[in-house]
Amino acid sequence: MNDSVYDVVVGGAGAAGLNAALVLGRARRRVAVVDAGEPRNAPAAHMQGFLSRDGMPPGDLLTAGRAEVARYGVSMIKGWVEDITHGFFVRLAGGATLKARRVLVATGLHDEVPAIPGVRERWGRDVLHCPYCHGYEVRDQPIGVIGNPHGSPGFSVHQTLLLTQWSDDVVFFPHTLELVEQEREKITALGVRINEGEVERLVTDSDRLRGVQLGGGRVAPRSAVFVGPRFVPHDALLTSLGCARSENGWVSTDPTGRTSVFGVWAAGNVTDPRAQVITAAGMGSAAAIAINVSLLDEDADRAVEAYRSAGQHYPTALEWGKWQAIQAVLANRGHAF
Repeated sequence: MNDSVYDVVVGGAGAAGLNAALVLGRARRRVAVVDAGEPRNAPAAHMQGFLSRDGMPPGDLLTAGRAEVARYGVSMIKGWVEDITHGFFVRLAGGATLKARRVLVATGLHDEVPAIPGVRERWGRDVLHCPYCHGYEVRDQPIGVIGNPHGSPGFSVHQTLLLTQWSDDVVFFPHTLELVEQEREKITALGVRINEGEVERLVTDSDRLRGVQLGGGRVAPRSAVFVGPRFVPHDALLTSLGCARSENGWVSTDPTGRTSVFGVWAAGNVTDPRAQVITAAGMGSAAAIAINVSLLDEDADRAVEAYRSAGQHYPTALEWGKWQAIQAVLANRGHAF
């Protein structure tokens, strides 16, 4: 086991984990980030909607982020966190163990898509799920939406209605999703065509999506398809620690990312499936500040205990002011208490 103790160990180096590490590193905390290098948005060529980073390849953002946190002495460890035990002992794949005073879990989620040939293969390219992320790039093109009964309730219908903002040529393929009459009416009223029948596969040519094939070999020409996945959080590290879940089944946190377990925070898609890259980065920053305050409170309590054990009395206002002045001088010399 590594005898050194980190102030914070961060599991996951996406936008949430790296931004947290950046804030904590700048606060001069001892931080380690553990990541396997398999981000959820790796299949996407670009990310959108991030002010000053719009259109940047997601891999470039992470590369820049790792370089930035390294400037502040943050340790980047490639690997998997297999287990976290109360204490906190963070065990990595391969046997190494890190000791931490606080932990931040930012391990994200994975998208579980329908088992339709072509969907997984073209995921993040011309098979998409977020209109806000990719709608503008496929504007005015023939767009299809495939219903997914195993995704978030109502998400496929919402996708369909939303995509009419980007194209006048939207076709909804219910696939195995049962529409209620009110949903069917809304879709039709916005000019979306409904193409009944189960989807057999996606048709491609020259490494480009060409259409959606239904039963009997019928092919509806489409150049982009949206599918609402089932979001599955990578939250085993949190649940094994006993972190409480909310009514929606996801691990619950306060606005700073603090879980129900002392010393454990979570940020990004592991607790919020709707968090985009820019949102996840903000969640990481909020968590980092809260973690630093928690550590500061603990440091202050320990300092008070040490002060008392040395036989000191509670100082008067004048004595306290003198002590602070001395500490400031010593800090400049690198010898502060």
